[in-house]
This record gives sequence, structure tokens and C-alpha cells, in this order.
Amino acid sequence: MNGIWQKLRTMAHFHPVAWGVIIGTFLSRTGFFMTIPFLGIYLGKGKGIDPATVGAILAASFLVGTLCSFVGGALSDRLGRYPVMIASMAAWSLTLLGFAYANETWQFFLMSSLNGLCRSIFEPTARALLADVTPPERRTDAFQARYFAINIGGAIGPLLGLKLGAGSTSSLVPFYISAAIFAFYAIALVVLMLLFRQGLQEKSRATPMQEMVRVVFSDKVFLYFLLGNVFLAGAYSHLDTTLSQYIGHDRIEAYSFLFIINTLSVVILQYPLAKLMKRYSSLTSLKAGCLLFGLGLFGFGVFENLVLLAFSMVVFTAGEILSFVIGDVLIGEIAPSHLRGTYYGASGFAFIGQSASAWFGGILLHSLGFGQGPLIFAILMLLTFIAYPFFHRGQQLWELRLGQSRTNQASCSIELTKC
Repeated sequence: MNGIWQKLRTMAHFHPVAWGVIIGTFLSRTGFFMTIPFLGIYLGKGKGIDPATVGAILAASFLVGTLCSFVGGALSDRLGRYPVMIASMAAWSLTLLGFAYANETWQFFLMSSLNGLCRSIFEPTARALLADVTPPERRTDAFQARYFAINIGGAIGPLLGLKLGAGSTSSLVPFYISAAIFAFYAIALVVLMLLFRQGLQEKSRATPMQEMVRVVFSDKVFLYFLLGNVFLAGAYSHLDTTLSQYIGHDRIEAYSFLFIINTLSVVILQYPLAKLMKRYSSLTSLKAGCLLFGLGLFGFGVFENLVLLAFSMVVFTAGEILSFVIGDVLIGEIAPSHLRGTYYGASGFAFIGQSASAWFGGILLHSLGFGQGPLIFAILMLLTFIAYPFFHRGQQLWELRLGQSRTNQASCSIELTKC
């Protein structure tokens, strides 16, 4: 109980803008999960679109989001966090309304693409703003709170969506409510901008886009993090793809139970894990997350007992918490303040691993068969472990950079003393 109160006291000292980002994350994710998870059902049953086309429409969002992930963060470094966040949130609200009024297939392709675009612009900018207003020693707590808000929104949103008839052929209410939530958040961001804009790192007009790209992708520490994160994002994608097919094809109740375990584990484990990993560097946490991810995946293929599967999910979720929350903290550490949005945006390229791994997992199931679970998930575990050497090399370079920085600071101090 004392630990909970201590955590609440720490959170109470967040900057008001940080609270705006965290609460806004909860609202926007609630609205997002009220509608988007049911979009495939709506398009198939409500609009009579064939499954292959529905899949292509949904994939358009991920493709555009991945390709444009760099754009949002870079724009926020040049134009400022608030203008980019407000514009993307307002456009996102209109996109959700567009889903309600669209009738033609091409219109749904357009709306799905805009959905991915808005998300890819808003998300890295919001993470950069959260890092801007939070001191380094509190960033882990701030990103843990944001991650908690994401999961609570992800739990409440679908329940509200079902209650309001999401996915049905007639109810458009979830689209309207989600659009209203996003519009409200855009207005709230305007208020935050007017109240707290002064004193924040807002823009860097002097840096050309080409120079921003060059700086980010010449940062070897960041590149090793990005390469490792490709395999972690791929590992996470198996939760919704390979695992859902492998277990859900004949034990859908077991898969639903494991999904609940995943959500509960996030809520229960994230703060104890954050406290533990504060003793170690961010890249050490990522290496631990990589190992836990892989071991959890292997457990899914080896065990059939529901209790052991639940244990595997707890291990998998611990890897998820360490990998994604600590990854956000790490970017805030290594990125120059005037390029922080660019770094967060560029980190979205790692999610190429999601689509590639989901496709590869399907190939393994098709070619080896559902009876080869241990072999299939052993292969997926080994693919996840590929992230480890990238993180290890990144840690070596990061520690070398920090050592050189301390040496330079000490030299400057000596020179000033002589003077």
C-alpha cells in the first residue's frame, strides 16, 4: 500500500501538460477502441464488402502509418508540438465521421489510410511532448502512466463499443461518439497550448528536413535500438495473429482467457517492473524484455495446460512492458531535445516487423501445421532473440558516448578552474 501511495505522490508532481497527454491518451484510446476493432465486422456485414477487400482496407492503415511514421515527429520539431497534435487530432475526428458516411469501397480505403496517417503523426508528437515536459528522473513514471492509460482505454473502449452496437449494420453511434471525443481532445490541446506553451521546446525552424533525417539515421545508438525493436515489434504481433490462429482455431475460450491475463498482467506488473528496472540502464531493460518476450512465445507452443499458458502470458507481458515503455524512455534519453519528435517518429519504422512477422507466422502455421506448436514457436523465439545483440551493441556505444561526455565535462571544469 505504501508503494501505491508513493507512486501516486510521484504522479501528482507531473507537469500539467504531462497530465493532459496522459488523460488525453486515455480518452483517445477509448474512442479508438470503440470503433476500429469492429471496423472489419462493420465493413463485411454492414457494407457487404468481401473479406479479401476488407483485409486490404484494414492493412492500408498499418501501411500508411508505418511509411509516414517519420513525418509527424519531424513536423513537430519544425512547427511545434501543439500545432501538429491539434491538427492531427482534428483530422482524426473528421476521419471517424468519414467512416460513418462512407459507402464506396474507395472511400473506406481513403478513410483507413487517413486513420493510419493521423495516428502516425499524433503518437510520436505526443510522446515527444511528454518527454519535453518531464524531467529525466521522472520519465519512466510518466511513460508508465501513459502506458497504463492506453491499456485502460483498450479495456473500456471495446466494452462501450459493444454496448453502443459497434460492428452492427445499423448503429453509427460509436463513430459519432469517438469523433466527438477526438474533437474534445483537440479543443483541450488548444487550451493547454494557450496556458503552457511558453518555455517549452516548441520548434526548430532552422533545421532542414534533410539534415534532420541525416542526424537521426547517423546516430548509431538509435539505429541499433531501431533494428532490435523491429524484432520486438514482430514478437508482439504474434499475440493478435499467430497465437490467435494457433490457439483460437479450436480453443477460442482459452485465447480469450489469455487475452484477459495479458491485460491484467499489464495493470499489475508495470509499476513493480518499472521500480525494479530503475536500477539498470534502459538498454539493459530492453535486453531483459527481449528474453522474456521470446520465452513467453516458446511457452505458448510447448504448453497445453491453461495454467502454464497463463504463466507464459505473464512472462510475455513482462517483456511487453519492459520493451515498449522503456523504449520510449530510451528515445527521450538519447535524442537531442530539438530533434526529439523526429526520433520518436523514426522509431515507428520498427513496426515493419509487425506486418512481416504476422505474415511469417502464418506461413509457418500453413507449412508446418497446427500440430507443430513447439517447433513453430521455437522459431519465433529465436527470431525474437535476434534483437539481443543489437541492444547489446547499442548499449556499448551508449555507455561509450556517456563516458566521453563525462570526460569532456571534466576537462571543461578543469580549464575553468585554471582560468
